[in-house]
Amino acid sequence: MFEIDKTVFGEFLARQRREKGYTQKELAAKLFVSDKAVSKWERGLSMPDISLLIPLSEILGVTVTELLEGRKFEQTEEMDVNQVEMLVQKTLKFSEDTPERRKERHAKHFILFGGCTLLSILELLAGIWYLAVTDISHLSTNLLVMELLSFIFGVYFWFFVKERLPSYYDENKINVYSDGIFRMDMVGVNFNNSNWPYIVKCGRTWTAATLVLVPIAVFFSSLTTNFLWNNVFWMGTLIVYLLTLFLPIYIIGRKYA
Repeated sequence: MFEIDKTVFGEFLARQRREKGYTQKELAAKLFVSDKAVSKWERGLSMPDISLLIPLSEILGVTVTELLEGRKFEQTEEMDVNQVEMLVQKTLKFSEDTPERRKERHAKHFILFGGCTLLSILELLAGIWYLAVTDISHLSTNLLVMELLSFIFGVYFWFFVKERLPSYYDENKINVYSDGIFRMDMVGVNFNNSNWPYIVKCGRTWTAATLVLVPIAVFFSSLTTNFLWNNVFWMGTLIVYLLTLFLPIYIIGRKYA
């Protein structure tokens, strides 16, 4: 009932932008965001950050109320108490990630990430048992280190990472993200709210995938006693392990910036 109609918002935004004679790129430059972000707003695929509502309304020559309602008001038109209340509710919905939504999201994440973690533990136990019974070899500590790193990063990306960045990331070119002890520095990638959701999704996918796939790969490698092969395998595994995290983040970060 109180949700902002993204389609109406986007059509109104596009109409006002054209009336002002701005291109999407010009409007984006004034707001310090990407033209891709403006394009998504106008197509109803996403909404701007609440901190952008006032500067956006000033640039387009409309009020914030008109921007949220997706229409211009007549000078003689007044809003009654119910309309004001509805607008306030829309703004709250627009600006807040409600506790209910966070609870639902965390429950879903717990099932997905918890399932991958449980599966990886079962894989490790099965591998240890099989190698002990056949007396072929033993699981390397390198595997345990990689699985531990995937689990730690996974807990952060699935449960503690910020879903949105502060507005100053959109206003400046920042290639460093820092949150407590977690720090990510990507040269050539500017973090902002256009690419951040994709980066977070990439991190979640990587942690879940490596938890499940790395034990399988290492298990088959352990079936051979060839020393040279094992060293080559571990070096290749480590390179792939790191590249599959940082390379997709770099590509996605630049694509959606």
